[in-house]
This record gives sequence, C-alpha cells and structure tokens, in this order.
Amino acid sequence: MTPGNKRQAPPDRVRSRPPDPEPLAPLIDAHTHLDACGAVTAEDVRVIVDRAESVGVGRVVTVADDLESARWAVSAAAADPRVYAAVALHPTRAGDLTDSARGELEKLAAHPRVVAIGETGLDLYWPGRLEGCAEPSVQREAFAWHIELAKRTGKPLMIHNRDADAEVLDVLASEGAPSSVIFHCFSSDAEMAKKCVAEGWILSLSGTVSFKNARALREAAVLIPDEQLLVETDAPYLTPHPYRGAPNESYCLPYTVRALAEITGQHPERLAAASTATALRVFKIVDELPPCDAFVTVS
Repeated sequence: MTPGNKRQAPPDRVRSRPPDPEPLAPLIDAHTHLDACGAVTAEDVRVIVDRAESVGVGRVVTVADDLESARWAVSAAAADPRVYAAVALHPTRAGDLTDSARGELEKLAAHPRVVAIGETGLDLYWPGRLEGCAEPSVQREAFAWHIELAKRTGKPLMIHNRDADAEVLDVLASEGAPSSVIFHCFSSDAEMAKKCVAEGWILSLSGTVSFKNARALREAAVLIPDEQLLVETDAPYLTPHPYRGAPNESYCLPYTVRALAEITGQHPERLAAASTATALRVFKIVDELPPCDAFVTVS
C-alpha cells in the first residue's frame, strides 16, 4: 500500500479500468481500500462491491490506515453486509498513535463488523523518503501496541511488512504473536515464507505475484498451504499483470487468482474455494450479522 491521503485517488487512476475478468467464485478480497478506490458514500460502496460480486468476489475487507479511514471503514462495513473492516494506524503514521487515538481504535476494534487489526507492522522503505514518516523505533512501539490490541480483541493481526522481514519477526518473537497473524501483500522470499508457514501464520498474496519481475515471490507462493493462503487486491494499487499501473478494484481479483493457479499448478476454481475457506475461518465471518443504516461519509 502506498502511504498518503487515501481519499485522494492516485495519479494512475486517470487510466481506464481493466476489463472485467471471467467470473471466478467464490472469492473474498482479504485486503482492499474502498475509500482510496473513490468510495465516499454507501452508494459508492455498493457500486464497487456490486462490480466485484458480478465476477465472483462476494465479500471484501476494507482496511484502514489512519483514524479517519478507520471510522469510515467501520461505517462502510456496517452499511453493506458484503463488507468487513480492519482498523489500525499504518506504520508510516505510527507517530499519530496518541492516547486519544489508542482509545478510539480500541472502541472501533470492538465493533462486530471489524474482523482484523490492521494494517500495522514495520515499513523500513519510507523513512527518509516520505516527509512525516514515523521512524523505525516509533513504528516498533506502535506495532507492539497493535499486537496487544489483537490479543485483547481476539481478532487476527494484519501485518504490513516492507523491507523489514527480520525486524517484524523480532517484534513478533519479543511481544508474542497473537493466535492469528496475516502477512498482508506477502512479498518476501521462500525463506521467509517457510518461517511464516512453520509458525502457522497466514500469507495473503496480491497482484504482485503476477508481475514478471516477481521470481522470488513466485518461488515462495508454491510453499503456501491452502489453509494458510489468502488472496487480496490491495486496491487501488498493485493491479495484476497485464494491467499493471491501471486502477485496481476488488473485481480484478480473479486475474490474480488465475495467475497464482498457473504458478502453483492448481485449478483456479479449487484455489478460489480454498482461499475463501481460509478467509471465512480466519476472519470468523458470520453472515447473519446485519448491516445498520448509519454511514459516515468521508469529508
């Protein structure tokens, strides 16, 4: 995920959206950013999720990166039964984790439509490159707090890891990992995949697995058991090949799953069903939870 104001569409969104893929069901987009895809109102959310559902992506998890987007994500999930939320402060924004922010995140995390604590973790790429980016020591402290929040709520920890394999593993070892850990947009090599799989952690693959230069990731992908695999878009970013650079949305997920199926030698339908079973289990999705009428638009 690219840090920044998630309510402002990235520059490449002036390009046309990729065409609809052939339907592939059932699928759950384990990590998207509906607000960054342009959604503001409940109707905006409905349109995006309808488009996804038309190609087999029947549920999505919209993920926050700051307090404003956390509030919005919970409202979006409460307004549409196909949408779930994850709340946290992105590691680059860890400096915003004040006592007040912690209190509000605690309340948001308790909402029944929130299925994960994330995205949190460590990002060692942006410090020194992005103005206002939290320093690694500040990120580490915030990561530790989110780990404890995941333990208190009993919800999976959704990790953002960029250029920080060893450091993330160190924090998880020092703090004690929650019972359920998800590595969002897993982009590491086979050695890291082996370590995560051995710990029973969940690895979520995005469109990056389809990129031509992702040889190390493809080698890692074949090591992930079905019961530890999720698939995601991280929309509006990381659009799968051959549409890399175009705006991404949840409806594009079948492209990633078919690319992954080719890499692993599986049938796409089997892979879709397996990843969906993992998502239902890990996120403890209960379809009977009713949506509410309230919806907070993003200013």
